[in-house]
Amino acid sequence: ALRERSPPAPAAGAIWTEPETGMEFVWVPAGCFQMGSEERSGDEQPVHQVCVDGFWLGKYEVTQGQWRRVMGENPSRFQKGDDYPVENVSWKDAQAFIAKLNARGEGGLRLPSESEWEYACRGGGRSETYCGGEDIDHLAWYSGNSDGSTHAVGGKAANALGLHDMSGNVWEWVQDCHQDSYAGAPGDGSAWEESDCARLVVRGGGWINEPGRLRSAFRFWGNPDAAGDVLGFRLARTP
Repeated sequence: ALRERSPPAPAAGAIWTEPETGMEFVWVPAGCFQMGSEERSGDEQPVHQVCVDGFWLGKYEVTQGQWRRVMGENPSRFQKGDDYPVENVSWKDAQAFIAKLNARGEGGLRLPSESEWEYACRGGGRSETYCGGEDIDHLAWYSGNSDGSTHAVGGKAANALGLHDMSGNVWEWVQDCHQDSYAGAPGDGSAWEESDCARLVVRGGGWINEPGRLRSAFRFWGNPDAAGDVLGFRLARTP
């Protein structure tokens, strides 16, 4: 009997465009990496191996224009243009956006898991301080250069996979519940979820933060209803 072959994975750096919003996604190839950091005790440890399947990840943070196209309004504080990241959105708001866009478009969109996010930030698992290397001014909008505001997406250099603003600009919600350590964390790239999840992870740091909070391994959290002018997100898509 003939067995169906699964289609070949896209090439690293391939682009898929979401038809409803024009949102660009970059292919993140499968691989394994060391997640976490020895730099800071607590929730960045223990450093552990995670192996992720290939997936699509937004090239940029979700923008105000894309949000408005789906939701019909704009919650952001910094309304300076459609290509600025949407902010002032909670985890629940992000999920509502995803549900609405999946119903209208091709489906499969979701928040990335925390391990997918860190793997992609690290350009496929490299040991880089920030998402793209060591030069924070080259890569990120943060307290030292943001002039107290978000900036249009894509204004700073991309990382090795072609992803922009994974350090800085706005914090990015991921799917996972926050835990006090990585003890018992999944090693397969899936999100670490609980039925009652009072703290959701945010990653990447924002325009208001010092460099230490923009590190590849740094973790922070908010409750599901928390919103503020430094909280945004980017989308993932399962192939």
